[in-house]
Amino acid sequence: MKKIYQWAAGQSFKKLDPRQQIKNPVMFVVYLGAIITTVLCFYPMRVPMWFSISITAFLWLTLLFANFAEAVAEGRGKAQADSLKQAKKEVMTYKVTSLADIKDENFTELRSSDLKRGDLVYVRAGEQIPADGDVIEGAASVDESAITGESAPVIRESGGDRSAVTGGTTVVSDYLVIRVTSENGQSFLDKMIAMVEGTQRKKTPNEIGLQIFLITLTIIFLTVSITLVPFTAFSSQLSGKGEALSMIIVIALLICLAPTTIGALISSIGIAGMSRLTKENVIAMSGRAIEAAGDVDVLLLDKTGTITLGNRRASEFLPVHGVSEEQLADAAQLSSLADETAEGRSIVILAKERFNLREREFQQSEVKFIDFSAKTRMSGIDYRGDEIRKGAADTMKKYVQSKNEVYPPECDTIVDKIARAGGTPLVVVKNNRVMGVVYLKDIVKNGVKDKFADMRKMGIKTIMITGDNPLTAAAIAAEAGVDDFLAEATPENKMDLIRDYQEKGHLVAMTGDGTNDAPALAQADVAMAMNTGTQAAKEAGNMIDLDSSPTKLLQVVQIGKQLLMTRGALTTFSIANDIAKYFAVIPVLFYSIYPQLDRLNIMGLGSPLTAILSAVIYNAVVIVALIPLALKGVKYQEKPASQILRHNLLIYGLGGIIAPFIFIKVIDVILSLIIL
Repeated sequence: MKKIYQWAAGQSFKKLDPRQQIKNPVMFVVYLGAIITTVLCFYPMRVPMWFSISITAFLWLTLLFANFAEAVAEGRGKAQADSLKQAKKEVMTYKVTSLADIKDENFTELRSSDLKRGDLVYVRAGEQIPADGDVIEGAASVDESAITGESAPVIRESGGDRSAVTGGTTVVSDYLVIRVTSENGQSFLDKMIAMVEGTQRKKTPNEIGLQIFLITLTIIFLTVSITLVPFTAFSSQLSGKGEALSMIIVIALLICLAPTTIGALISSIGIAGMSRLTKENVIAMSGRAIEAAGDVDVLLLDKTGTITLGNRRASEFLPVHGVSEEQLADAAQLSSLADETAEGRSIVILAKERFNLREREFQQSEVKFIDFSAKTRMSGIDYRGDEIRKGAADTMKKYVQSKNEVYPPECDTIVDKIARAGGTPLVVVKNNRVMGVVYLKDIVKNGVKDKFADMRKMGIKTIMITGDNPLTAAAIAAEAGVDDFLAEATPENKMDLIRDYQEKGHLVAMTGDGTNDAPALAQADVAMAMNTGTQAAKEAGNMIDLDSSPTKLLQVVQIGKQLLMTRGALTTFSIANDIAKYFAVIPVLFYSIYPQLDRLNIMGLGSPLTAILSAVIYNAVVIVALIPLALKGVKYQEKPASQILRHNLLIYGLGGIIAPFIFIKVIDVILSLIIL
């Protein structure tokens, strides 16, 4: 952090370039005021020289402090970019024209920067993936720690929704053939580096709207300030008391009354908000998406991997009449020994835990494993004359009846009970006789229900999307605590649901990773695609999660809301500051012309010069005091917008009124003692 502060201190002076200053109109007024007062220091004025020099010095310090706040925010992003650049380096890679070239070892070696969209590259174990792409051949473990920070390798393979790979990651085992999806070597990593360095950060609509409001206030105060010189000159001649205000005092007054506090911090708030997002390994394609996340009031979440752990687990063996639970467990375990899916392994483990049934050692001649196929929709084993099969209830019912055997109604009852409870039933059959049902349960993640309760407090409606039947979906939705669900979801259903909410005035967020999610992602206001997902999903989304964690959407919404809360809190504080400064400074400046105003000098400020200088000093110092809050953000609270508004008005509004009275008085006392 020390290096960031040192870098930011140097940048504070570089940002005094007028081409940089004019980008922030409010601070540009301070910039012009500092230049004018600097020039006026060399001319005889009605005010003492020490006053002119002090005002000028603190106006320049106000600018430097504002520049420092922005530079620190940029410095944090720069540090993140530097660490990402370590993962982004030029590598040599093998280009192929077809899959046949791999067998023939017909490779063309070239630099990663020379790759183009659509090129095929062959990456072996130990080699770095040269560019973003989709796996079209092979399966391998990939080390993504340089991007995600996770040390454990992940599996990337052709087909499905985990076929995407990121440039800068490393193949740990086996090999991959990748079709390059990035254009001219520009990867998502490049985009992330550019974003955190600030080169692509554009002002968001809310930020632009706030800046227009601040510019309007500044123009009003500028107009008023310009008229003060002739007004006070005329008033002093008319009353025969006092004298016209000095130009330096008028400029100092303008800077004090203009919304310089929020004007100085507005840019750093936006940069820091984006920095918090990149710390979560999320690439935002636009600042608009982050702010939209802050206004989201409907969340669409995929069930698998988001609400549930993703892999169903065997939780019970439910035998039919005449069959013991141990007999069912033994048959289910035998039928699952060759099943390498998470569900199959959980059946083997449950049988071992319940009845100490261990895996058998088979002779090749006495066993035949039946793999699952789309045609039969069942799997199993032929072992020592026994034929054991397991599969979905409707499939197994047809199988038993095709053998002219009785399918017990009791099994239908068990299956229906499991479905209503939100589970998945697997029927086990041995020698054409129904043994019972294995209850596969979707395991709802710990803490998910509490998170959804927090969302509800914030006024956000949560909707679970699943391909399950309505009975199963309803049970899981109730256990997870979501507000609603969409069962048997299709791409069209998802998109129609989003449109329906948008037409009612809601802002909708969604997460997805498959090609079938692309239409809905494109329709959603905030669309977070998984980095491991398909290219279609990533192109449709306006955010990319490099960790590919579906639950990340909840954190993105929190970051968006925190950004808006921080900007709102500091804007409230800044405007409240200005209100207090009106009553603190203006009566003292004019009581020589209008003695009656002395009654409004409730702070008992010593003189017009110490009063205005105290306000200018406070104006500069308060920016430094608020930099940590602007960078860190106000504490996130899961409350409705109305409660947050009341909290801001109480803490930052009331605090913004009280703070200037206290600190301007203290500074005035110190200045009065020094001058005397």
